[in-house]
Amino acid sequence: MKTNFLKLSLLAVAIFMTSCSSDDDKKEDTTPPAVVTQKVSDIYAPQSGGMGQPTTGDFTKFSFSENKVVTSDKWDIAFRGTAIIVNGGTVISATAGEPNRTGSGAVSIVSGTFASVNAIPAAATFTQDATAASAFPTSGVNAWYDYNGGNHLITAKAGKVFVVKTHDGKYAKFEILSYYKGAPVTPDPATATARYYTFNFAYQANSTTTF
Repeated sequence: MKTNFLKLSLLAVAIFMTSCSSDDDKKEDTTPPAVVTQKVSDIYAPQSGGMGQPTTGDFTKFSFSENKVVTSDKWDIAFRGTAIIVNGGTVISATAGEPNRTGSGAVSIVSGTFASVNAIPAAATFTQDATAASAFPTSGVNAWYDYNGGNHLITAKAGKVFVVKTHDGKYAKFEILSYYKGAPVTPDPATATARYYTFNFAYQANSTTTF
């Protein structure tokens, strides 16, 4: 009798443990997915004019969440020649080709390595496009590139990370690696093909304050 009772007790414990294990397996995993760094190569950003003439042409619009060039209003940043704009604020100029800002995008420029920027900067550091004032400067200490007047090469500045508030209020960070097709380490002024952006980015889809 005692043996049968012991067997039944052990069976009950086993069933209880199995049930608990099954319940645990059914619990939803609430761990946020890891933020993965992506590399985008050769985003073409053509323009017309320049060299003292008015710059025109459509901007190439890019979405961080979709990781691709888009044609809709759901873009985050856009490129034309050396100009970069964000989907937030107002049109910088009436030049043909500049899209209207339909989102709440903004940019904060951080000095440091890409890996070291792991937190969203303070809200006060973010800037939107405005009339005659781009959130991405093309001159000065916060410009994304240096221009060599001797060989006319454009080189992405090291240690400049751009944290972008996207059109829908999420965040991404990116660093520009090259302005030339194929991202050559040492572009040849005679043969390098310009207006092709290569960059790294990390997209935070959860509206959290870290990357």
